[in-house]
Amino acid sequence: MLSYLALFYAALGVNSNRIRYAFYSSCLSQSNQCIILLFMTHSNTNASSFLVDHYDLFDNLQIGNGVLDLACGKGRNGLFLVSHNVPVLFADNNEAHLQSIVPALESAGPSSKKSACWLIDFEAQVSEGRNPLIGKSFDAVIVFNYLHRPLFPFIREAIRPGGLIVYETFNVDQKRFGRPSNPDFLLQHDELCQVFAGWEFIESFEGEVSNPDRAITRLIARKQTKK
Repeated sequence: MLSYLALFYAALGVNSNRIRYAFYSSCLSQSNQCIILLFMTHSNTNASSFLVDHYDLFDNLQIGNGVLDLACGKGRNGLFLVSHNVPVLFADNNEAHLQSIVPALESAGPSSKKSACWLIDFEAQVSEGRNPLIGKSFDAVIVFNYLHRPLFPFIREAIRPGGLIVYETFNVDQKRFGRPSNPDFLLQHDELCQVFAGWEFIESFEGEVSNPDRAITRLIARKQTKK
């Protein structure tokens, strides 16, 4: 269907990349049943070392529902997974960032998986009393350098049994290094472990790292399977 759309808009002199992107965003925000096919071959050397070092967990994960890259920004971490044939849903409220991801996804080879971009304001939906992840199920959710505490229960629910949470963001000790310094954006000590209590903890870290110097919390945990 998308190839016919591209030909149609090319005949009209319209930028087909922009049209396809608008279609992706609109479709995903209106229906959980919408499926978007893209071919991808992008490797990203700027992915978090935490994700890269633990990629084997995804290699051994049965992928059926794909991975949510929540608040993905320009998609550096999700694109790393895509380059290893893991399908990713890139979700962010910044349209320009998502537009920058689409060309990377479209320039791929035949062995690529399916993926998509999703334009969504998680915080606005939560403030309106809605669950932005309702009806969705993922094999894993990855979150980097982002914190909005009201989303925690929705993230827990959206990960299928046996699925993974991979989380890395700043904690309260970051104040000594500079921004961010707003406590709304900084995890308390042990907070992430409490949020995912009852899950199987695979890797956890709380402390200072370099390049650049910062104070962070990291967690990889597996949701318990149903008995």
